[in-house]
Amino acid sequence: MLWVVLLLVAWGAAGVSCIRLCLVTASAAQRPSHAEREPAAPELDLYETAFLAGGPHRVADLALVSMHLRQRLLLAHTGWATVVDPEGRDEVERTVIRAIGPDGQSRIAPIRAAAAAADAVRTLADRLVAAGLAVPHSTRTDLESAVRAVRGAAVLVVALAAAALLIPGQEASHAGPVAAWFALPLVLTLGCLAIARVENHPYSPWASPTGQRWLDSLPAPAPGADRDLLAAVAVRGVGAVEDPKLRAALLS
Repeated sequence: MLWVVLLLVAWGAAGVSCIRLCLVTASAAQRPSHAEREPAAPELDLYETAFLAGGPHRVADLALVSMHLRQRLLLAHTGWATVVDPEGRDEVERTVIRAIGPDGQSRIAPIRAAAAAADAVRTLADRLVAAGLAVPHSTRTDLESAVRAVRGAAVLVVALAAAALLIPGQEASHAGPVAAWFALPLVLTLGCLAIARVENHPYSPWASPTGQRWLDSLPAPAPGADRDLLAAVAVRGVGAVEDPKLRAALLS
């Protein structure tokens, strides 16, 4: 009856991880009441909108596209960025220029990473969290950790089921019932992951419920003007860029 012990372990891992995910999700949904204030549209600039929609890397992408359109930066489809105007208009742009370095040229990927981790973006994030529009870092990491735990439990259930079926000395007729018993905790973990995915899609993991409602209220940017392109990049990311060379540069 060793397989029963393995089954209990599987149920324990599945149950604990799923309960933890449910508790973390419920806690994230019940933020303090000050987060329920609805922001007025003028209070958020494009950088803040980009953070709510896609996080720090979206802010960096927006800065790169903005600087390229205003000819402060040249983004080549080969994945290199070259400084044209070393004077940034704001702290995020100055962070991008500092990330490029004194040579005035660098690969785009390390620029994006450095800009996303800069103090200017962290300050922006703290401001949005304080306004109740963004999810606190601790809450987001707790959710990510809980999801990873459920995924790990699902893998463990499969491994324990395989071990239970391979225990020597069992009758062949026991394989079906054993597999069926292990299927139950597997269904629990997979179902919990599916529900979590449905609940969070297509919502941004960076925006709080109030911030997400604000994002949902934004009008769809009209194609054409640079301002509209920047608004589209802030909300939808580099996939909104229609220029194939510029898109290739950002995706390199």
